[in-house]
This record gives sequence, structure tokens and C-alpha cells, in this order.
Amino acid sequence: MNARALAGKCFCGAVEYAVRDEFAYAANCHCSNCRRTTGSAFKPFAGIERDKLKLTKGEGDLMIHGEALNNDTHCRRCGSLLYSVVRAGAYVHVAMGTLVDDPTIRPAMHIFVGSKAPWFTITDDLPQFEGHATARS
Repeated sequence: MNARALAGKCFCGAVEYAVRDEFAYAANCHCSNCRRTTGSAFKPFAGIERDKLKLTKGEGDLMIHGEALNNDTHCRRCGSLLYSVVRAGAYVHVAMGTLVDDPTIRPAMHIFVGSKAPWFTITDDLPQFEGHATARS
């Protein structure tokens, strides 16, 4: 059974993408890098194999911060963080706020709460990890 494709785009609409609704995991990341790239208390993201995300518009409007196999991919025009290339280029962490369509997955945990913004209080019952979810908290 093929999963449906979800649409995503940046704030200004210069960059658009399609991603399969087959995310392997989702989390809220509270690390300082995610806070700075989003301008928010945390980044809700969903992880999926890189080949399941396809740009549909605006490839020339991408701004890559980092290396080919480990980066944050933004829209060059408006600065929106669209996704991060991770795990030696095998996966992307889609910034869930850029999805136009509603994915079936929801964040299942908070990661890097050891460096979360001191002015933000986590008020849900999701598991919390000091670092990566694979690390002991």
C-alpha cells in the first residue's frame, strides 16, 4: 500500500516539496541550534528516508547551511527552515511547521531538554530525553 504524498512549502512559497506520509519517527527538539534556526522554543520534526522527499518547486531558491550529508536546508528568499539532512545523508528531518497537509505521525518525545530554553515549560506527558532519544536521560 502506497502512502499518500504530503505537500510542504516555505513561508514565501518560493520552495515547495512533496514527502511520503511514511515518517519513521517524530520529536520536539529543544537544542540551541533548532531554537535558533526556527526562532522558537523547539523544532517539531518528523524523520524520513531522504529519497522519500522530493522538491517540486524552487530548487534554485535553496540555501544550504552545512555539508551535503549534514545540513539545514532553508529557502534563500524568506529563510524558512524546511528540513535538515541527517544521519550521513540517509534521512531528512522535516520541519513539521512547513507541512501544508496533516501527517499521520505526531511528535512522540522531547529531545535535548538538557539545553531547552529556560523560559519554556514542557506541559505534556511525552517522554523527555536530556540528549538524543537513544541516550539515557
